[in-house]
Amino acid sequence: MKKLLTAAALMLATAFAAAAVNINTASETELTALPGIGPAKAKAIVEYRKLNGAFKSPEELKNVKGIGEGIFSKLKGEAVTSTPPAKKAGPALKK
Repeated sequence: MKKLLTAAALMLATAFAAAAVNINTASETELTALPGIGPAKAKAIVEYRKLNGAFKSPEELKNVKGIGEGIFSKLKGEAVTSTPPAKKAGPALKK
């Protein structure tokens, strides 16, 4: 039973660790889930986003003060910029 609980906890932790973080919509708190990003860097990301608009790619994080190649290499697999496509509206109904 102990092994089963340990395995379940490990699987759950892995699922959370592998979850992508959208750097264009994430709050400061959500950004801290990225490896190497603490509260100060999360705040810098949000401020950069406010001043420069949405990130076009995760690589743009390297433009944020305090994020260099080393930190970026740790988080690049978990940072995303895409959002799910919006639902298209159907044709307008004629009366």
